[in-house]
Amino acid sequence: MKALTENEIRASFVNCSKGETKRLYVPLDLATRPWDELDYLGWRDPRAPDRAYLVADVGGRPQAIALRSTAPSPGRKRHSMCSICLTTRAGGVALMVAPRAGRAGKQGDSVGSYLCDDLDCSLYVRGRKDPGDGARVYETLTVEEKVRRTVDNLAAFIAKVTATP
Repeated sequence: MKALTENEIRASFVNCSKGETKRLYVPLDLATRPWDELDYLGWRDPRAPDRAYLVADVGGRPQAIALRSTAPSPGRKRHSMCSICLTTRAGGVALMVAPRAGRAGKQGDSVGSYLCDDLDCSLYVRGRKDPGDGARVYETLTVEEKVRRTVDNLAAFIAKVTATP
């Protein structure tokens, strides 16, 4: 992924108002992110843990979406699979919901998907981060094929957010 500035990120949101975009938290460490290993940039708002954001290159330009996540369930952690990178984790996957872009989102229409709750799919796919608890599913795909699948799954999710019904 191409390195992005704070201004580029804020300008790329498709499901927020301009006021929301100005107020949302953008990470301060953009210059130190491993951009060459990222298929998308994902982060959580440290002031509001139920808020998450991601920005990806879609069709040659960045598109960002705001997400809300479910609270972690207390007690025993269940194994779940991220629908973007297909990593299986115990307690590390959350349902994240994005308001649709445009009028549909203003009327409350949203799209949800299960994602790695730390939004580090790119690092799991490349083996740079361990999902823990020995839950990794063996696959015969190459890293490049897993990356392509992750990018395709993310593009499909973003397309659902930006689609007009």
